Amino acid sequence: MRIMVITGSPNTEGLTESCATAAKKGIEKGNGEAIMVRLNDLNILKCEACDQGWGICLGGTCKLEDDFEKVHEAMDEADGYVVVTPVYFGDMSESVKTFFDRLRRCEANKSIREKGNKIQNKPFICVAAAGGSGNGTLSCLANMERLFLHLNKMDYTNMPRFDYIGVTQTNKSYMLDSIEASAFNMVKGE
Repeated sequence: MRIMVITGSPNTEGLTESCATAAKKGIEKGNGEAIMVRLNDLNILKCEACDQGWGICLGGTCKLEDDFEKVHEAMDEADGYVVVTPVYFGDMSESVKTFFDRLRRCEANKSIREKGNKIQNKPFICVAAAGGSGNGTLSCLANMERLFLHLNKMDYTNMPRFDYIGVTQTNKSYMLDSIEASAFNMVKGE
C-alpha cells in the first residue's frame, strides 16, 4: 500500500516533522511505501478562482503552472493519505490551506465526483500539531474533517475516514506512538 504523507511546516525539525516521521515509520512497519511531500519545499501558488470561479479546475486540472499538478497527479497513485499540519491561529498552516484550496477546486465538483476523483474512497489520517500552547488543535481538526468530507465525495456515510489526531507539546510522547499505530493500521486495513 502506498501512503502519501503531506506536511505543511517550514520547520524541518519541529513537532510537525516528528509527526510525519512517526507516520512514515508506521507505514513502513506495515510494509507499506511512504511517499513524503513537504509542501513548504514546493512552489504552490494560491488559487485564483479563474473565470469567476468556473475555470478549467472544474474539469479536474488547474491552469496555474507550479508544483501543484505534480502532487495532484501523484495523489492518484496513492492508496491513502496522512496530512500533518502545524496549528496556526486554530487552523491549518497557510501552505496546507493553499494546497487544499486548489485541490478542492479540482476534485470536489459534482461532475468529477460522479466519474471518480483522485482521492475518492481513500482513507486519510489528519494530524494537527500544535507546538505552542496547544490551543486551536480541535478547531484545526474540525476544519480538516470538513475539508476531507467535502473532497471525499460528500457521502458522509460511506467514506473511508480513518483518524483525526491532535498533538501538542504536552502529549507528544504518546501521541507520536498513536500516529505510528494509526498509519500501521491504515496500511494493514485494520
